[in-house]
Amino acid sequence: MALPVEGETIQIHSYKHNGRIHRIWQETMVLKGTKNVVIGANEKTLVTESDGRTWLTREPSICYFHAEHWFNIICMLREDGVYYYCNMSSPFVYDNNSLKYIDYDLDVKVFPDMSYTLLDEDEYEEHKKMMEYPEVIDKILKRNVAKLISWIQQRRGPFAPDFIEVWTNRYHLNREIQGEK
Repeated sequence: MALPVEGETIQIHSYKHNGRIHRIWQETMVLKGTKNVVIGANEKTLVTESDGRTWLTREPSICYFHAEHWFNIICMLREDGVYYYCNMSSPFVYDNNSLKYIDYDLDVKVFPDMSYTLLDEDEYEEHKKMMEYPEVIDKILKRNVAKLISWIQQRRGPFAPDFIEVWTNRYHLNREIQGEK
């Protein structure tokens, strides 16, 4: 299996359970690429929605994807602190220069003070019926919501105090190196 390489630019493709594309981020720079973890960064990247609408991300973000956990974490670097948008999703796969996952509607928004809120429970229930999510998926997702919340409370993974500094420094270093080419 091919792996993303540090410094390369990849796309991120989000799908729904029915196989339809949900959203595409055009350019994310890989900061770490292993078979289990991909950490990337993007800033003012073009995002295309399933209906063709496009928009640009507003702030620099560090993105964390794992091949074993059913969530991914977007760390948005804003003037008043780091906000985290956590998508309950399938583990990622890397294929054809794109990181791909299935978005399962439930989201957890984490604020700079590490308070958090669970979002889109109604959308999850609606899509669960419409797309016939298997019971096993429902159980996995609920277990992973609990795991994600424990990471937030324990300051693990992207919520660790030094995570943002380490990966934003790596991002700036990679941009400098690419600028010298």
